[in-house]
Amino acid sequence: MSIQSDDQPEKSTHLTHLDDHGNIHMVDVTDRPETVREAIAHGRVRMQAATLKLIENNQIAKGSVLEVAKIAGIMAAKQTPQIIPLCHPLPMTHIDLQFTIDSAAGLIFIEGRTRTNYKTGVDVEALTAVTVAALTIYDMCKGVDTTITLEQAYIAEKSGGKSGTVRFHPN
Repeated sequence: MSIQSDDQPEKSTHLTHLDDHGNIHMVDVTDRPETVREAIAHGRVRMQAATLKLIENNQIAKGSVLEVAKIAGIMAAKQTPQIIPLCHPLPMTHIDLQFTIDSAAGLIFIEGRTRTNYKTGVDVEALTAVTVAALTIYDMCKGVDTTITLEQAYIAEKSGGKSGTVRFHPN
């Protein structure tokens, strides 16, 4: 794996959600400037080739799998602070999910993009969108395929704020 940062800010040596006494707290972002912050998360779902064919041909009994997964991912990103206790509620300005099917490998690749103009990043929201979309695919297809696995959810890129642009490339 490799991590590349366009800017090399000094990294913190402490956990930001702990105060000086080790108590959990929500990070205070009051004095941070508002900047455009973006994140791209990737994930994938592995399944049998026959299940992918059913998805591609819109033959799953519960409906259009990728459309429902997209809506679920968008809704989940907007609700991230409701399920991740120390996340800030953010004014989301953009959320999108795209799906790419690789029939030969038995994979659906998911890319989630989030954006805001605020004081803290949207990386957890992008990960939430991708993982809930993957869970939705699983839920909609589990009746025809018991081998479905959710794999490799990660932040591929994030930008904005003091860290600048950071890209992650798994090996």
